[in-house]
Amino acid sequence: MKKLRDVQNEKDYRGIYLRKVGIKNIHWPIKIVTKSGDYQSTVASIDISVDLREDLRGTHMSRFVEVLNGIDSLHPENLGKILQEVREKLRADSSHIKISFPYFIFKKAPVSQISSPNMVECVIDAELSKKLDMIIGVKVPIHTLCPCSKEISEYGAHNQRGVAEIYVRSKKLIWFEDLVEISEKSASAPIYSLLKRPDEKYITEMAYNNPKFVEDVVRDIVSELEKEPKISWYRVEVTSFESIHNHNAFACVEKGWVKK
Repeated sequence: MKKLRDVQNEKDYRGIYLRKVGIKNIHWPIKIVTKSGDYQSTVASIDISVDLREDLRGTHMSRFVEVLNGIDSLHPENLGKILQEVREKLRADSSHIKISFPYFIFKKAPVSQISSPNMVECVIDAELSKKLDMIIGVKVPIHTLCPCSKEISEYGAHNQRGVAEIYVRSKKLIWFEDLVEISEKSASAPIYSLLKRPDEKYITEMAYNNPKFVEDVVRDIVSELEKEPKISWYRVEVTSFESIHNHNAFACVEKGWVKK
């Protein structure tokens, strides 16, 4: 059999180092380790890449998929091994993986206590160079009620769904469930998949008695994150899908930002 030409390993003479080379948006079935110690099956969208020396023409894209083939379950603490394998297979100095996936948390309705799954979007963004750098994040649906609308109206107030996004670097493991809990307790009220009439009454009145701007929600989230010494960095953004305006409202902050 004729030996196939290895085009990727040909020399390149343009002298341009590439920061990331890889595959993007590949959908992959994975199992996620939950805070309770169980596993949850989901489908992730994955970007995976390495750096490429200036003297090499290309990388071997199939090797990224080979690495994914070997992943049985995903836990933030085994990402270092995965990235090390990617780096070794591609003979690179650094490797990177970004994994986004839907994650379901079962919650009981406040009055009826009926349990139903609530979906949040989770992200793990990790890079291995001289050391492992990892960010985990969540996008959590929340409920906000406008303090201004409540103040100026004789009755009622406009309220709407929103989303709270939290991304953190931490010295020790932070669970997705912990970030979701912080998001929901900082909102006017949490969101549920299943509510009976007594639950609807409870949540409606809860939000009315707890009006919050997006600015309030962001600051309340940050106040909770600042209490956790193992979190070294965070970025928080809250978006409100306004019900009576032709726009959305948002607020964001990142640890380390300073007033200028």
